[in-house]
Amino acid sequence: MLAMTPAAVAVPTSTAASTCATVYWGSLAKTKTLSTTSALTNVRTGQHTCYDRMVIDLKSKPAGYTVKYVDKFVGIASGIEVKTTGGAKLQIQLHAPASTSYNLGAQVKTLNYKTFKQQVWLGSFEGETLLGVSTRARLPMRAFLLNGPGTSSRLVIDVAHQW
Repeated sequence: MLAMTPAAVAVPTSTAASTCATVYWGSLAKTKTLSTTSALTNVRTGQHTCYDRMVIDLKSKPAGYTVKYVDKFVGIASGIEVKTTGGAKLQIQLHAPASTSYNLGAQVKTLNYKTFKQQVWLGSFEGETLLGVSTRARLPMRAFLLNGPGTSSRLVIDVAHQW
C-alpha cells in the first residue's frame, strides 16, 4: 500500500542560514531516462538544516524521472487541475506505476516545512506516476537515484531553503 508520510524532524532555524553552503543546484528540470518494471511503494518527506527532502521508494531497480517546476498541477490523463498553497509547484513524473492508486487530489498532505508546503497525488496511469509538492518559492533543487536497501531503490528530491 502506498503511503504518503511526512517525517517530523526538528530543524534549528536560527543557525540555518549561517551553516548552509552556497547551493549551485539551479531550478531547471532534472531528468533521467531509464526503463523499469519497478513500482512506487512509498513517499516520505523530511526537513534538513538547509533543504527539505522528498524520498520516493521503488520496489526494485531505479526508474526514469522528470522533476520540474510547473505553472499548475494537473492530474495525469484527466487534465483536472489540483489547487495547492505555496508560491511554486514542483512536479515529479516517475516512469513507474504506483502500487496503489488514489483519486486525483484525494491525497493532499499539508507539510508546512520551511520550503515544502503541500504534497499532492496527481495519479498513476499506463506506467507513469505523477506527484507534486508546492514550495514557498521557486528555489534550487536536485534529484538523484539511490540503490538499496536490498533490491529496492529510491528517488531523492531536495529543495533548498534559499538561493
